[in-house]
Amino acid sequence: MVGRHGSAWKIRVTAAPEGGKANDAVTRLLADALGLARGDVEIVSGHSARDKVVAVAGIDADETERRLAGAVGKDVQ
Repeated sequence: MVGRHGSAWKIRVTAAPEGGKANDAVTRLLADALGLARGDVEIVSGHSARDKVVAVAGIDADETERRLAGAVGKDVQ
């Protein structure tokens, strides 16, 4: 987790953007950072773009923000 970038969150993954590998890495990283099951994190738009819109189930927006802020700079796996 890198941190805030304007009104969005910036994250970095090392997976190649081919065959859905990078998208899988993004959902896995977010699920781990948020303490959620992988099925609770879904990319809803931007599948082939750098900027993505992600839906999160099971926690509200304030809790999502708190958990992401706590994961900044940590090696989340």
